[in-house]
Amino acid sequence: MEVLIVVIFVLGYLAITLEHSLKVDKLVPALLMMALAWAAVAFGLGDFTQWFDSAHHTLVPNFADLPDHVEGQGGTYSDSKAGWLEHTLLHHFGKTCEILIFLVGAMTIVEIVDHFDGFSTIKNYVRTNKKKTLLWIMSILAFILSAIIDNLTATIVLITILRKLIPDNKDRIWFAGIIIIAANAGGAWSPIGDVTTTMLWMGEKVTTVKLIEYLILPSLVCMVIPTLLATFMKPFKGHFESPPAQGNENSKGPLMLYLGLSLIVFVPIFKTVTHLPPYVGMMLSLSIVALVAELITARQFSMTSLEDKIDHVDDDGHNSPTFKALAKIEMPSILFFLGILMTVAALESLGMIFNFGNTVNASMDTNIFVMLLGAGSAVIDNVPLVAASMGMFNMQEVNEAGELLYATDSSVWHFIAYAAGTGGSMLIIGSAAGVVAMGMEKISFFWYLKNMAWLALLGYLAGAGVFLIF
Repeated sequence: MEVLIVVIFVLGYLAITLEHSLKVDKLVPALLMMALAWAAVAFGLGDFTQWFDSAHHTLVPNFADLPDHVEGQGGTYSDSKAGWLEHTLLHHFGKTCEILIFLVGAMTIVEIVDHFDGFSTIKNYVRTNKKKTLLWIMSILAFILSAIIDNLTATIVLITILRKLIPDNKDRIWFAGIIIIAANAGGAWSPIGDVTTTMLWMGEKVTTVKLIEYLILPSLVCMVIPTLLATFMKPFKGHFESPPAQGNENSKGPLMLYLGLSLIVFVPIFKTVTHLPPYVGMMLSLSIVALVAELITARQFSMTSLEDKIDHVDDDGHNSPTFKALAKIEMPSILFFLGILMTVAALESLGMIFNFGNTVNASMDTNIFVMLLGAGSAVIDNVPLVAASMGMFNMQEVNEAGELLYATDSSVWHFIAYAAGTGGSMLIIGSAAGVVAMGMEKISFFWYLKNMAWLALLGYLAGAGVFLIF
């Protein structure tokens, strides 16, 4: 049955990677393989000889001797295999939903800011017509913004701004390539900058302060090296002419931009102070942003004429920015993450990932493996790679009382965050930022491979070198 589950995962992931060829959205195979994998676990439960206890990061002792079911009331989940299955499934679903609710909150805040055209405020900081200067501005903005609103959203925002500055797509795609590299580098050192760092942070593998301390310099080097090399390339020399501005800016845009960004940054602070899960802080931030947005909209709506009122109300009669923001968030991405994370959880529950990790530790240096994992994230989505690594490495320490503890902030977790976050830049399909840029600017796979992959590789290796040295 273990072989069947692995085959389900391989075929499902192959369908995900061939999404564009098959014309089937990646969430479909992700959800399908999740359901089939756990169904296979349930059908083969009686034959399994080992089970992985994710809460304590160890194999369940004498699992093969447990009965499949326990009749009657009383007892605990640990008295039967079925009890372990139900307990483990609920554990992984709870941890996965913490991440998904967190992402929904962050996405909604970003959409509310965009509803007020808040990101256009950033365009006002671009006051140059030199391509080289614009290159550095975009790279630095991508590095900073991705640490706050995640690398995917930062890429969308900056390419949208770029379209208002450079009308020619042939010139624009060069800047878009650097934005991808810089955004992925910026997302690696922030707990809210990339899905994988968020997973490690919410899984209590890393803390905010240590993540920034360990990765800010390597990530900065990973961004600076490619940008510096790009300044010597022909596409970034000379000047550009921006088209005239069109339309009026929303007067509340700057307010909503600064409020939204500040409250997203507030989330790690809230977690540090209260020790509550991060999604609680994100829901608090979302409620504040939504409240301000509703008050602004209600005031603007009440001051318009009757004709304007009719024009601004949609077919369902909703004028709420929160409602519109929730309607625009990427639910396919949320369901995709659900499918991927829960499928990996099925593999982890059978102890396969843990055993593979022990084999890796015995056969090669951990740092080399993490470097390969980063390179692998350029081909395979970094979410399942990091999800697997979280159940693979058993970094433990002993406290003063002699109790065995699971070590938070082990250097391996930080290196995994860096490698998985920045390694995907080496191929345009290797990161969410790359895929969205590919769609927005019609960047071909081979164009990126020829012109940008070597820059991303040098940045990745330079940043990794800095991490290992310091």
